[in-house]
Amino acid sequence: MKISICIPTYNRANHLNNCLESIALNKNSTSIEYEVCISDNFSSDNTEEVVRSFQKKIPINYYKNTRNIGRVNNYLNVVNIASGNFIWLIGDDDLLLSNAIFDLDRIISCNKDVDFFYINSYCLDSHYLTSFTFPFNTKNLPNNMSLFSSWKKDGRIKFIDLINPKISFDFLGGMFLSVFKRENWLNNANILNNNASNDPREFSHYDNTFPHVKIFANAFSKSNAYFYSEPLTVNLSGVREWSSFSPLVNSVRLIESLKEFRLNGLSYFKYIIYKNHALKNFIPDLVKMILYSGQTGIDYVNPIKLVFFNCLYPNFYLSILYFLLNKIKNMFMSYIK
Repeated sequence: MKISICIPTYNRANHLNNCLESIALNKNSTSIEYEVCISDNFSSDNTEEVVRSFQKKIPINYYKNTRNIGRVNNYLNVVNIASGNFIWLIGDDDLLLSNAIFDLDRIISCNKDVDFFYINSYCLDSHYLTSFTFPFNTKNLPNNMSLFSSWKKDGRIKFIDLINPKISFDFLGGMFLSVFKRENWLNNANILNNNASNDPREFSHYDNTFPHVKIFANAFSKSNAYFYSEPLTVNLSGVREWSSFSPLVNSVRLIESLKEFRLNGLSYFKYIIYKNHALKNFIPDLVKMILYSGQTGIDYVNPIKLVFFNCLYPNFYLSILYFLLNKIKNMFMSYIK
């Protein structure tokens, strides 16, 4: 088996229905060795019914947990049940374009010494789908979708060089962008701290926020990678239920990702430059976390320490200016409309 499309899911049957429909609509995929692996984290909705209906159309390896094992363990489980050499770990609300499997197979076949592929994606507001019949048909996608990564240079690159905000502004945080060798992942999955990754509080630790990034940093730091600028998926905004935690994720956890990459080969100079970039929203995000404490994860961090360790970076101060300029821009755009 060459490719395993791995989908962890929990009580999101409608989104999963759209996702599987997009896979079923893929052209020229019948001759390709691939499977869809679904780890159902003990859903109480009609997830199993949706999966069973699609097993008649596409090759699906379905496993339903006997209890909710937590988000991180469900990620690990869906890779464990896969048999492909390469894993494409996507969200249950992501959509594959009609040529995605064919193109991915071609890219992997042409780059046999590459362990990690960054595959670009389109961004789309989920409300767009509500204007069409269910499940959504990807032929109805708009023509003017924005790109997740604006980087245009296709080709081979050292894995550690992907950690560049010009390429990946979230430092590989979007798991749907990564296709990776399963063997490397399995050999490094034990790097996660069990207590942190099993903490039921959402985003309480780095390990239960970006478990896949921590594994990537350790598993592929010395690997060859490949950047592919043509999107093969559509990532929907407005679907995730964790928007109140965005300030914590964007201005705390992403910086912790940089620390992980620094431990695994990212140069000190690049670490400083990229950290400054990641602080561009720091003060406004910190204020939001404090003002809306109880729903932003401020209890998981020490604000005084955050200020102390970040105050030497220019964007710590400029983040206030960026915030004000963005507000003025939005007001102006609203006025001219």
